[in-house]
Amino acid sequence: MPTKFLYWWDSYKREFDATVVRIDGNRVWLDQTLFHPRSGGVANDTGKLIWQGEEYVIKEVIKESEDAVHILDREPRFRVGDSVHGIIDWDRRYRLMRLHTATHIIAALAYKDYNALVTGGDITPEYARDDYNLTLSGDALRKAFQDLIAEANEVVKRGIPVKIYFLKKEEALKIPGIVKLAEREPPPGEEWRIVEIEGIDIQADGGPHVANTREIGEIVFLKSESRGKDKKRVYYTVKP
Repeated sequence: MPTKFLYWWDSYKREFDATVVRIDGNRVWLDQTLFHPRSGGVANDTGKLIWQGEEYVIKEVIKESEDAVHILDREPRFRVGDSVHGIIDWDRRYRLMRLHTATHIIAALAYKDYNALVTGGDITPEYARDDYNLTLSGDALRKAFQDLIAEANEVVKRGIPVKIYFLKKEEALKIPGIVKLAEREPPPGEEWRIVEIEGIDIQADGGPHVANTREIGEIVFLKSESRGKDKKRVYYTVKP
């Protein structure tokens, strides 16, 4: 059975219990997890696993097929079938959530204003980077991204709820712009997790998000650059 990602239903939960289903050196598979693996351009969660009072630091979480693989700081003494307790690094997770939801808003506005799609990206706790298939350059490109972020900040201030729900694939595919990544295949599976910012954006997405746009805080433009004819990059962050 694939890993059950508990944050799909509750991005704010910080601790959980799970059963160990596989161990390979310091790599551990669990039946369920709150730890978000690096995927979809979003950095992984960190934290710790606790077994019988013994703590193991989670250095990295990666995705293999439909499973999360937890990379520990050392080989564990627990065995397959044992129960462990997980605690995520909440400060890191919450910044990733804020930046992730900000990314959705900016992508939706870029799609609306320029018919631009995301061609790549990276979200870390420090900043986010997105690439768009825009043809602008120089000062015009910088101004376009600055304007998009200013527009995004107005959306943030409106305090719009961020809804998360599931739809059958055939229903989800009827929604225009449900996938806003230019080079991304539609998600696998017959049921998709949908993230909706009412009146702004709706798309299939598997990562943690804030519950209201106001939680994002102020989005700050950092810089823009051209990485090729149809590959324009923007860097931004959110205030602490």
